[in-house]
Amino acid sequence: MDVEMGSPSPHRFCLYPGLHEDLVGAHPPGAHSLVAVSVGYFLEDFVDMLCNQKLHQSWELLFHHSVVIVCFGIAVLLHQYVGFALVALLVEINSIFLHLRQILLMADLVHTTCYRLNSIINLGTYVVFRIATLAWMTRWLFLNRQHVPLATYTVGTIGMAIMTPMNIILFYRLLRSDFFKSSRDIRREKEK
Repeated sequence: MDVEMGSPSPHRFCLYPGLHEDLVGAHPPGAHSLVAVSVGYFLEDFVDMLCNQKLHQSWELLFHHSVVIVCFGIAVLLHQYVGFALVALLVEINSIFLHLRQILLMADLVHTTCYRLNSIINLGTYVVFRIATLAWMTRWLFLNRQHVPLATYTVGTIGMAIMTPMNIILFYRLLRSDFFKSSRDIRREKEK
């Protein structure tokens, strides 16, 4: 089934020759394998968090991983929506800087130029690769709803309805933590 990406923009996600023309039916072996490996990664990380972290510390990520595993699992098992899943993987580009931020925090390097630079890059990639990608995906789902079976459309819509607010909340937390410190945080730093 050929489904247009629904974007009049000449800038298309060209992830694989021809894939941008059919995000539903095209499933090149390399692309399908990448999505399958991603499911494995999210499963492994899910189990690791269950075993090694307290639920109150990891429930948001466990919830996130559950949604991704279901959505990507559909793409892998049905050999459909692989292109759409690859677009979703663009979000993971920002994860590089989120993880680096966590490493810098654990190393107590918050007051360094490296941390500050990473904070700026992190927010920039967050807007481009998380917020803009999720907005584009939501728009694509809406524009192509007549070409997507109801069950798959429902899973995709619920997935986007969960992921979008989660990412907006995380963006707010990052912005507040790295750029808008409260007067209480400033007092704590002065006391150190």
